[in-house]
Amino acid sequence: MDLLNTLVDKGLRRELPSREEALAVLATSDEELLDVVAAAGKVRRQWFGRRVKLNYLVNLKSGLCPEDCSYCSQRLGSKAEILKYTWLKPDEASKAAAAGVAGGAKRVCLVASGRGPTDRDVDRVSQTIEAIKEQNEGVEVCACLGLLSDGQAERLRAAGADAYNHNLNTSEGTYGDITTTHTYADRVDTVQKAHGAGLSACSGLIAGMGESDEDLVDVVFALRELDPDSVPVNFLIPFEGTPLAKEWNLTPQRCLRILAMVRFVCPDVEVRLAGGREVHLRSMQPLALNLVNSIFLGDYLTSEGQEGRADLEMIADAGFEVEGTGTTTLPEHRADAMAAAGCGSHAASGCGSHEGGGCGPCGESAPAAPEVNEARTDLVAVRRRGAGTDLAPNA
Repeated sequence: MDLLNTLVDKGLRRELPSREEALAVLATSDEELLDVVAAAGKVRRQWFGRRVKLNYLVNLKSGLCPEDCSYCSQRLGSKAEILKYTWLKPDEASKAAAAGVAGGAKRVCLVASGRGPTDRDVDRVSQTIEAIKEQNEGVEVCACLGLLSDGQAERLRAAGADAYNHNLNTSEGTYGDITTTHTYADRVDTVQKAHGAGLSACSGLIAGMGESDEDLVDVVFALRELDPDSVPVNFLIPFEGTPLAKEWNLTPQRCLRILAMVRFVCPDVEVRLAGGREVHLRSMQPLALNLVNSIFLGDYLTSEGQEGRADLEMIADAGFEVEGTGTTTLPEHRADAMAAAGCGSHAASGCGSHEGGGCGPCGESAPAAPEVNEARTDLVAVRRRGAGTDLAPNA
């Protein structure tokens, strides 16, 4: 297939595909799917071998958010019956983080609902970062706290943060269809603030909100231009009680095509399979490891994920290996560029997301994908353990 040969050659040279080529990947048939995965897998192995980086989410503050992101169970007006609690104390968050590290996680992602942190919140998170680093040698810490004000990224880095996550989620043209309480430009500004402070920038997308193929390509090309070190790809978890509860637009095949397209556009970046993989990829999850080089371990922010032990077994059974703390995630040329820019010693990857997605919106006309996935509400389970509870986390 000439398209795939061209995309592999470009990926090995770190050359940007054309928009038409990216759209063509999304338009391939199910009969061509294994060829698409194999081609993108060549690019993945060139830059990341067969390593899989494990990341662990700690929800520092759940629910109670004033923003109206339609996909999020923590949004203003959400009827989703999720856990709601205010800020965890530093020792509580550190204890939760330790469970993830013990399960094999190399990076801990500290997430808090809300528009953005106050300076007092930054102080609180800084104390948490210091506690985690003190008790877990070699662990990387990423913060995801919403929109940043001037100087806050620098303070987080001074406290020991390695990265900052803030997802674009969808194309600029359709952003307002999903969120009205902040703008696409606000999100871009926060990613740039993180970059400018020397933090490893992490920014990704959410698929499955009714977007077109053009929307998906638009946001991935925008991410390539922003040049984050990691790109989490989230698949919408349609929570009952949110405006997008009826959006079941994904099949496992569509998810794999999306992941392949992201890999071709961002060949040497940490591509993370994030929220919603269990719901939409289901038994096809191991195949996705040929496209991504990073996943979350165990549960998410407000939803339950696959058991940590099952994640580890899946990685081993698929012929991959868990990336160790002594290994730099990014290819040498990217790691060297980060070091030259003054980023932290561990800033060699990225972070997570909210819900079935990161922190943002999407949408436009009708979905381009002809397939409609059968609703699997049985696979959407609210998190009832770990941070904010008395029960052991799933790590």
